[in-house]
Amino acid sequence: MTGFNTNLVHGESIHDNQTGAVNIPIYNSSTYAYPSATSKVRWDYERSGNPTREFLEKQVTRLEEGKNGFAFASGMAAIHAVFAIFKPGDHILIGNQIYGGTYRILNQYFKERGISFSVVDTTKLETIEPAIQTNTKAIYFEPITNPLLHVSSVTAVAKIAKQHRLLTIVDNTFLTPYLQKPLKLGADIVVHSATKYLGGHSDVIAGLVITNSEKLGQQIYFIQNALGGVLSPESANLIRRGIQTLSVRMDRQQQNAFDIIHFLEKRPEVTKIYYPGIKGTKDYLIASHELKGFGGVLSFELGEKVDAVAFVNHLQLIRLAVSLGAVESLAELPYEMSHAELPPAERLKAGISPKLIRLAVGIEDSEDLIADLKQALEFAVNPITINQLNVQ
Repeated sequence: MTGFNTNLVHGESIHDNQTGAVNIPIYNSSTYAYPSATSKVRWDYERSGNPTREFLEKQVTRLEEGKNGFAFASGMAAIHAVFAIFKPGDHILIGNQIYGGTYRILNQYFKERGISFSVVDTTKLETIEPAIQTNTKAIYFEPITNPLLHVSSVTAVAKIAKQHRLLTIVDNTFLTPYLQKPLKLGADIVVHSATKYLGGHSDVIAGLVITNSEKLGQQIYFIQNALGGVLSPESANLIRRGIQTLSVRMDRQQQNAFDIIHFLEKRPEVTKIYYPGIKGTKDYLIASHELKGFGGVLSFELGEKVDAVAFVNHLQLIRLAVSLGAVESLAELPYEMSHAELPPAERLKAGISPKLIRLAVGIEDSEDLIADLKQALEFAVNPITINQLNVQ
């Protein structure tokens, strides 16, 4: 078997004997001709299958070392498909720090359709078993929580799940198969917002699901085909192209993250830094055993006398935006932005304070990123509005 980086670049061999193309063509056809009315054909209608999309699906299946892969029109469409395999009356355990959009679809869509949920802290294994009910079917969590970057052991959670015959479902968006392969650690289903690191350029929305069994694959395919939230050929090609540079981008992003952390550790405006690569923490202990790297996202708390809104508003190079995993660096206030769907009490209970900054590090020169952070921190200690400047 070829190495991971070789698989990133080449994926499945396409053997295009017509043109010699080294990349899969974009098959932009909604329907496919039958040789005859009784022919058994591989392709009939794009919702059911598309060669460009299938290339991507096989590629991510290979990277995650799973059995089947499926590409969806968004990360939320992928998450919807996974939870759609459950039935009214089923109960699912959910990690206590999940993406706000996932929280919304569970509580405002699936709960109304008879599926119940209990929240557990998967970083504390002792909280899982007491929450399991007779109708519990699965455990869903993010191994790196958003936005506090706490680490759960996929191996340990999956072990508990198997003892109780539950599915383990992991959202691997923050890590990608480059840094962790949950299926190899015991998970049953992996979900990705491919919009993030796999696409890598903030120019495409996509979601992926990879299963560890043919049975689960058949269930996900039924939902994909029946509901039709499939990824377009053009978008599938953009994700395929992004995947080719995944490792070189993430290596750079991780190095930049460490450079920024070294800077923030010396700043009086910063009271706490969250990153699994910081030694001496429980998160580091788990991450160093189960991850190849620590990712390109970090969070930090600003002091009481530092204006968090003024800080993010005064960044010049780093863009104020939700999302992550792209070549450009993005900063946000989770309390006001990515996790605004959560009620205020839930945000605070999860440790998401108004002073928390999440930084998704890009591939720029770290010196430039640090200079931008420095000037914004200094401004946020004693912010001056534009109007005040104009008066003076």
